[in-house]
Amino acid sequence: MANPPEKEGPRIQWTADDVESASGIVALYRSNSQFSIHSSHSRRGSIDPSHALPIQYRAVSFQIDESIDQELLKAKKHKNSATKELENLDWHIVSPEEIFERLSTSKTRGLSAEQAKKNISKYGKNVPSHPPTHYTKQIFGYFFKGFGGILLVGGILVFVSWKPLGEPAPAIANLALAIVLLAVFVIQAVFNAWQDWSSSRVMASITTMLPDNCIILRDGVQATVLASDIVPGDILYIKAGNKLPADVRLIEISSDAKFDRSILTGESAPLPGTVDSTDPNFLETRCIGLQGTHCVAGSGLGVVVSTGDETVFGRIAKLTNEPSTGMTPLEKEVLNFVFVIISIMVTMIVLFIIVWAAYLRKNHPGWISVPALIVSCVSVAIAFIPEGLPIAVTASLTITANIMRKNKILCKSLKTVETLGSVSVICSDKTGTLTKNKMYVTKAAIGAFDMSVEGSRDEMIRQKNADDGQNSVSQLRTIAGLCNSGNFDAATYHLPLHDRKIYGDATDQAILRFSESLGPVTEVRESWVKTFELAFNSNKYMIRTFTLADKVGLDLALSLTEANEFRQNATLLTIKGAPDVLISRCSMFVDRDGVSKPLDEATRFSISCMKDRWSSQGKRVILLARKTLGHEQIQSTPAEAEFEDEIMEHSRTGLTFVGIVGIVDPPRDEIPSVVSILRRAGIRIFMVTGDFALTAQAIAAECGVITNPPGAVKTVTALTRDEVSAPSSINKSSDLTPQPVTSLVVSGPELITLNECQWDQLCRYDEIVFARTTPEQKLRIVREFQSRDEIVGMTGDGVNDAPSLKAADIGIALGSGSDIAIEAADMVLLESFSAIVHAVQYGRVVFDNLKKTIAYLLPAGSFSEFWPVFGNVIFGLPQILSSFLMIIICCFTDCAAAIVLAYEAPEADVLLRRPRKPKLDRLVNWQLMVQTYAFIGVLESIASFAMAFWYLERQGIPFSVFWFQYGALPDNLDADFVASKLAVASSIYFVNLVVMQWFNLLGVRTRRLSIFQHPPLFKKETKNWLLFPAMGFALVMVFFWLYVPEFQRVLGTAEVPVEYFFLPGAFGLAILLLEEGRKYYIRAWPNSLLGRCAW
Repeated sequence: MANPPEKEGPRIQWTADDVESASGIVALYRSNSQFSIHSSHSRRGSIDPSHALPIQYRAVSFQIDESIDQELLKAKKHKNSATKELENLDWHIVSPEEIFERLSTSKTRGLSAEQAKKNISKYGKNVPSHPPTHYTKQIFGYFFKGFGGILLVGGILVFVSWKPLGEPAPAIANLALAIVLLAVFVIQAVFNAWQDWSSSRVMASITTMLPDNCIILRDGVQATVLASDIVPGDILYIKAGNKLPADVRLIEISSDAKFDRSILTGESAPLPGTVDSTDPNFLETRCIGLQGTHCVAGSGLGVVVSTGDETVFGRIAKLTNEPSTGMTPLEKEVLNFVFVIISIMVTMIVLFIIVWAAYLRKNHPGWISVPALIVSCVSVAIAFIPEGLPIAVTASLTITANIMRKNKILCKSLKTVETLGSVSVICSDKTGTLTKNKMYVTKAAIGAFDMSVEGSRDEMIRQKNADDGQNSVSQLRTIAGLCNSGNFDAATYHLPLHDRKIYGDATDQAILRFSESLGPVTEVRESWVKTFELAFNSNKYMIRTFTLADKVGLDLALSLTEANEFRQNATLLTIKGAPDVLISRCSMFVDRDGVSKPLDEATRFSISCMKDRWSSQGKRVILLARKTLGHEQIQSTPAEAEFEDEIMEHSRTGLTFVGIVGIVDPPRDEIPSVVSILRRAGIRIFMVTGDFALTAQAIAAECGVITNPPGAVKTVTALTRDEVSAPSSINKSSDLTPQPVTSLVVSGPELITLNECQWDQLCRYDEIVFARTTPEQKLRIVREFQSRDEIVGMTGDGVNDAPSLKAADIGIALGSGSDIAIEAADMVLLESFSAIVHAVQYGRVVFDNLKKTIAYLLPAGSFSEFWPVFGNVIFGLPQILSSFLMIIICCFTDCAAAIVLAYEAPEADVLLRRPRKPKLDRLVNWQLMVQTYAFIGVLESIASFAMAFWYLERQGIPFSVFWFQYGALPDNLDADFVASKLAVASSIYFVNLVVMQWFNLLGVRTRRLSIFQHPPLFKKETKNWLLFPAMGFALVMVFFWLYVPEFQRVLGTAEVPVEYFFLPGAFGLAILLLEEGRKYYIRAWPNSLLGRCAW
């Protein structure tokens, strides 16, 4: 059988000290074999066994909340119930052999294809049962979401005002108004249901974009299958970073394997895994890996014992499947705005009632009856509340989610989209994020002798031909092949070396290809038997130990003298890692001839200089070393826990330096452009990496993260410990005026020494590279920037990135990253890092478009509708815009245009503005209110009043006959004649608002740019052709309600003379021209008074 494939997980950052001592078990026995390092080569997506898991996809509200604390409380609440169900399980007590027999499986061959089919028929798919749907609650939400409740109450009140309050002469118009209100109530419920269905489809398509595979053993061959297709009896490969897709009994485990069970138990410290049972309780034993928990270190092999609802999480999920809900910051902003509007509405209604009760009822009893007062109050409610806003918000979110999906971006919550528009700092991991994560060795060195890869081949040929025992290159390639968790995919082994697929992380892949280029790795690995492995972790090295299987291995791995002294029961310790950590542990080195010699200071200095030179060229430098241990030097066996401590102790001294390799990981082609765009958007992007400072600085320069020449880049010495004036490079003004750029490179150990004053200085630099950082230091970096009011985005894909991803305002993981990183992140980039530009862009656009929607709805749908009611109650004027036509504006003519504004493309300057400050830049601020009420609203109201009363003037009904008359008419005017003309005037007011809103719609599309810079047609980047069907829909509504005779008779509408369609066009054009002038003035003089008032 071919070597089982494996993919090296992200570098683990847990140490033994992280585990509570109280949870330790003395002398835990572990089984180690070649399988203990194997795992899935394809990153498994998060498989949520229920709504109780941390990531929840809630399609109705576009929320995917990571409410771990809430779910943990639910889990604990029902843990006793789940425990009772699990009392009869004995998977953790019986031997692995008995489990194999029960499940008809085998450790070495797994299930057969036929048995797997039988098991899937017997146990079902590995998916959670869908929680019960509460249709009553769901339907109730459809009807009362948004302003549904107000529409319903208003409809009922108007209906009551028709009968019985309107008797003995009920107004048929009130009945029609009530019917329309109730019809709108039903229509908005239908729309909400359709939006729910539409958003569910969008979220379903998004969640299927994440890969969902795991590696199992079937018919003796490793196979990649969907996590939903695994069944009890499958042999599962587990690797650091994986999230377990089912409950498994561990049958092989590496000594450093640890599992994070915090989602179930709340314990933050990861617990070590074992092969033998440690507790009679199924939930507490460490030989069971539970579905939904993470392997945060090490690797192992397990047999699946429970899937779907039969897992521990599945059982708890059935008891805790109520989805959690919550409001996002943007929803809260909208709600606050609505509260303000409703407060004003209630105040006006109370005022009208007081005026009616205290004055009109006594002095003008025939002017406003009780039914008329009710209708007026409902009219005020309709006038003030922007009924189209909830629809527009929902539509905007749906559209944004679709756009994100098309750009291969998965946002887990609406908060993510909102926060993207405010991000001011992005701390990016290097490997795999800024770079291609496709590494290859370009340089190698033996002692102080360095060579290229081609040169190493020539040197190896020379040494073989010398026939005097020279084998230094052979030793280098042997240690490179042995101390390596990479494995070639057997299916691609026939391909050229550079085309073969390798399971393992990028560093191991590069070193394995280097080793294979000098000779078959299988020859090396068949000569030695691995007995122990310590995966690459926060110690910055990896260890493997071997015993001899074939004497050929001695000639490959050791010098001639050492090979002769090596005994059959001795152990070969191999180690690779960071040179700055391991070089001090080396006391010997292999010279060019393959002879082990004492490592003198001159050679040590030469190696150090070579390492620095390679690092400054952007190479990752890895040191390879070994040590031979006699049988008498090791007191324990590899199966015992003490063996790890012994090996760690032996690795601290007496190592033989075999060589170093220089690895190149080129930056992604698009990264310099991405960094430049983010910088222009006012976002500072920093590099946070575990590499050497010189390597990190060189790569940062290639990526554009550092733009200054090396001599101008500051170090920690530039940060003084005393109070000093802050660097002036960071422009705190609202524009992006170029200023001198300051660059800084600081290492993790240096961060520990910084005081508060130095952090203040550091956080003001434009360009920063953080090198040699640990997970704790990454977390500290995020929190220091947050404490200085920065909105921090953190990118990463490894296990060690998870804490900082979780702590950042927005954690960004790559689709190829580990399960833990994706679980912790708020957003997942499924393809390249360049998608972050689109993410930031649309994070700003969704906020901009909602502001535009409000700016469009308020002038006509709120301000201009209020004044006819106000004039009716206070000044005794006839209500020049009927309550029915108010509803038509709010719920029909304006709604269509409000929805299509969500489709507005980003303005050209959206990525040329500084990030929004959430505490200062509100969705609705005083500038927006001035724009909508004091500017556009006033103009539309004056024009509409003027047109309506001008028409009446032309019909012989002067304005003076209404002013403070409260319905009293001169004797020369017939009441029926006046009523018929008022119906026409009301329709004119309505038409005037509809037509002027067309031009307002064209104006609000941009906040500062001209319509010629951002045209709605003929320019692909800015077009929004849906604006014109929305205008056409409004016109259809005008003819539908005003020109149908039945509606005229019942609703009091009337046909409008043709000139009153064209005159509003002139007024609307004037508004558009005024808007163009205002925007030009703002662009030319942004710091002027008018510029400061711009919304």
